[in-house]
Amino acid sequence: MTPDRLRVLFLCTGNSARSQMAEAILRHLSHGSIDVVSAGTEPKPEIHPMARQAVAELLGLDMSDQYPKSLDRFVNREFDYVITVCDRAAESCPMFPGKTLRVHWNFDDPAAATGTKEQQQRAFTHTAQQLLARMRTWLALPALRSRMDAHKAEQPR
Repeated sequence: MTPDRLRVLFLCTGNSARSQMAEAILRHLSHGSIDVVSAGTEPKPEIHPMARQAVAELLGLDMSDQYPKSLDRFVNREFDYVITVCDRAAESCPMFPGKTLRVHWNFDDPAAATGTKEQQQRAFTHTAQQLLARMRTWLALPALRSRMDAHKAEQPR
């Protein structure tokens, strides 16, 4: 019997930068062994282009299939983890069915950075680097690692 893949939702306010970068990075790091999505409590119309550029430069990832989504779309779904990446989303995060664990990782909003275009892009790159480091540590936890390894072992080759 194949174990269910871990299900993770990243949540922020606009779903245009932090949560979108987190979704792309976790999907990449997990090699498909985690079902990962992102959403916003007040989603913006588009992903910030500097967020796309940051993950492209950091890990060579293409976010062209991603787009901002409303939290409403996921409220009745079961997740193993709901990870809020900003304080505003953490404050308004609803309860989810099942045994969902809520985790809070607060990151400054890179879209609020001021200065030159280069300084603003550095803010996005810094946030992407922070997300990558946090996820690498989180994925090394024994409970997560064993579940991901069990799922990979059961997949046909």
